[in-house]
Amino acid sequence: MSVRVLIAFLVLLLLVPQASAKNKKKQGLSEYVLRAQTVTVVIRPEAGEPLTSPNANRTAQTNVENAITKWGRFKVIRDEQAADLIIAVRRGHANGPTIRNSPADNRPDDHTGGIPNAAEQAPPALPTSGPSGTAADRRPRINKEMAPSEDSFEVYMGRVDHPLDAPAVWRYMAKDALDDFPEVAAVEQFRNAINEAER
Repeated sequence: MSVRVLIAFLVLLLLVPQASAKNKKKQGLSEYVLRAQTVTVVIRPEAGEPLTSPNANRTAQTNVENAITKWGRFKVIRDEQAADLIIAVRRGHANGPTIRNSPADNRPDDHTGGIPNAAEQAPPALPTSGPSGTAADRRPRINKEMAPSEDSFEVYMGRVDHPLDAPAVWRYMAKDALDDFPEVAAVEQFRNAINEAER
């Protein structure tokens, strides 16, 4: 065996493990995700919003719902218990004062008569087992929050108890990933991941 053939063989052996390692870094999607038909989009329960943009998370939620509807692969529904997938969104922002439990995060049709008075309403059912507290605990309040500056888009399996307590089956974080211009980047990345998984 010549020296050149031996060197080529050794180089080939070194490249094979690197190619395998590269493939392992990709987020694989389960058959469950590929067979899913319905999704619901929720705002992360602990998400705060900057005082300068109290509708940030609600706007992100709407952007994602519209982009998924336009995509056409999934039907967007509002029943968290009936959805095959739960997509949790959270707007990134610089550290500083935030509003927690913002009334802007409630959909106008979630409660009769519009946005409820937190002192009179029971807290909404959350897709997490964390303590929801009393109605007084769910009142809007200002606090200082340490949060990522990137937007987050997380996909969870639906039709289970407390889906957000389980690990996400797919996740994407990036600056302005939930903006709707020119397209919602997080939805496009999820779409690409599904297309890749189906190849």
